[in-house]
Amino acid sequence: MRTMPLALILSILTSGAFAAEATDPVKQVMDMTKTNWESVDADWKFIFDADPLSKLYSKRFQAAYNEAAKHPAYETENNQPGDPFGYDVITDSQDGCPLKDVTIASAGTKDNVTDVKVTFKLWTCIDDPQIKDTVNEVHFDVITEDGKPVIDDIHRVADNERDSVFKELQELAKGQ
Repeated sequence: MRTMPLALILSILTSGAFAAEATDPVKQVMDMTKTNWESVDADWKFIFDADPLSKLYSKRFQAAYNEAAKHPAYETENNQPGDPFGYDVITDSQDGCPLKDVTIASAGTKDNVTDVKVTFKLWTCIDDPQIKDTVNEVHFDVITEDGKPVIDDIHRVADNERDSVFKELQELAKGQ
């Protein structure tokens, strides 16, 4: 008699423990980004390396990235093609400081796409308070694919305008 309630409790706890949230892939990308800005170039972990690309991004995004990667922004030291971007797409920059005050939260779901909003301060090592206190905003479109949440697009927000990394990948794939 006791095994039935115990089995039911374990079943509920186990299924809840493995339920993925829409914020999960975004947290992983932001953890990598935060670590990158705290480290030296040699320790940089690209958010679009094969492993994170295959696990954290939608098939549509992966296909767009792979096409854009045929037009790298630079060549690496070992003469291998580099990333199609010449900058960090999350911070939208090549320079910055360690990220501070990172917040990640779901901003709602519409048409099976969850908007995950991220804010952070990038320029905290700059002495000018006007620059130092600037807050960056990035939105991630997260969808469910093969039963798990994945990133389908990334939007940086500046001057109340949202861009699209997916559209940028499509342009890069055209060699533009």
